[in-house]
Amino acid sequence: MDASLTVFNQKGGVGKTTTALNLAAAISRRGLQPLLIDLDPQAHLSAILGQSCSGTTSMFAFFADEKKLSSLMRPIQLGGQPKAGGFGDLLPAHSELLKVDTLFGKGPNVLNRLRLGIEDDLQAHGQRPVLIDCCPMLGVLSLSGVFASERVLVPISTDFLAVKGALHLESTLSALEYVLKRRVRRRYVLTRFDARRRMSHEIAAQLEERFGEELCRTRVAENVAIAESPAVGKDIFAHAPQSRGAADYEALLEELLNSGFLAV
Repeated sequence: MDASLTVFNQKGGVGKTTTALNLAAAISRRGLQPLLIDLDPQAHLSAILGQSCSGTTSMFAFFADEKKLSSLMRPIQLGGQPKAGGFGDLLPAHSELLKVDTLFGKGPNVLNRLRLGIEDDLQAHGQRPVLIDCCPMLGVLSLSGVFASERVLVPISTDFLAVKGALHLESTLSALEYVLKRRVRRRYVLTRFDARRRMSHEIAAQLEERFGEELCRTRVAENVAIAESPAVGKDIFAHAPQSRGAADYEALLEELLNSGFLAV
């Protein structure tokens, strides 16, 4: 799954859902049709895209009832430019996903179920970009996202707690290498970056020293349009295509592609 990407941090409020949505929109503007998978019981991504659902029509049904992923997909519009792509699909979340850990534990069968579902059901007729939005808790859902993808993108807002969450996640990913028999490829990206604040630059320097080339050069700036777009149910390109936020997410996608981290 060369075009799969899991967006995860063990800290909420860092721009995880925003990043998954806007990267998918940036991909759609290149004429592709990405698939977004919402694995967060809070279902923020699904709500932004106007996709309310029941447990039986959400990703919970995939885990609990073994429904095929293709039967749960919903078409969505992305990017604000349908002629250049502008479309994709969503596998929506529901609050019943909170039950998954209790129902299934953390055995290899459940942790590999999403990976196998994507390979057997969705990718059987050709590759497509897949972006997985994980919940901020380390459990079956987030681990399923990591197991299903070849790579993880970790958004880090420029505050102390978000940095701490990223360092915890680095330890988690390193521990998973024994189970996966491979190193999880990852990139860290700074979000809500305010160049006027000294702390932002101090955090950037700290992370560059810690993560080196795995820290993206692109920084997603604190931007009013990015903050507004979820409230109006749009990605940044549909809401404010000329904004700094749109430019930053386009630059982030370009960096991930040019570095070979992502291939679409």
